[in-house]
Amino acid sequence: MALQRSVPTAGVAHGAMPAQPGAPVQELITGHAPVVRDLRGRTAHGPYSLDFTPGDIVVVSGLPGGGKSTLIRRAVSGPAIDSQNTRDRWAAALPRLLPYALYRPLVRAAHYLGLWAVLRSGASAVVHDCGTQTWVRRWLALHAARRGRTLHLLLLDVDPATARQGQRERGRGVSGYAFARHRHAVARLIRDTERGTLPPGCASAVLLDREAASALDRISFTDGEAPAACAG
Repeated sequence: MALQRSVPTAGVAHGAMPAQPGAPVQELITGHAPVVRDLRGRTAHGPYSLDFTPGDIVVVSGLPGGGKSTLIRRAVSGPAIDSQNTRDRWAAALPRLLPYALYRPLVRAAHYLGLWAVLRSGASAVVHDCGTQTWVRRWLALHAARRGRTLHLLLLDVDPATARQGQRERGRGVSGYAFARHRHAVARLIRDTERGTLPPGCASAVLLDREAASALDRISFTDGEAPAACAG
């Protein structure tokens, strides 16, 4: 599938409403057909919400410090699975001087157990993804397919310097080695998505830059039908 570049007055891919100057915009994405939506550079005309089919799973991926957790906290009102939240809960319950490396396996186990519980419930879910663990996306895609639901990708395209600054602002960073792994994995994911090659089992992808992500007020799941594509 070729990348569909979004502009305010042009025809758009299936499952998306074109932006209208001066009017609020809502994107509705369903599992009827694969689609890639590029919202980078659309600060003035980008959507204020992304709506998916109930029961579907949305993966939010990008560099550490790129704004994934911030976007999830601000825009998602339903179930949201973020490993950082699990880490924060454990850190609050344990002595402050205890190194994270000592209890990291427990945090990861608790995170995936929580994710599994949400998946078993059949509820819609937004899942934080660091970009390097492809097996997680494959697992989510397999689970969605077994339940007749769809997996979607929200991919934040943020430059490494901005991501590093985001890490400093939140007071938590990753090592140079780990960040290099993240950069490689996320760059490849962005490159493949731009070419229309989505991760296995993923039915749609939305490319966001920092500005487009900041413009989003809501990521939700509705029963609405996708509006027909309109010609400009």
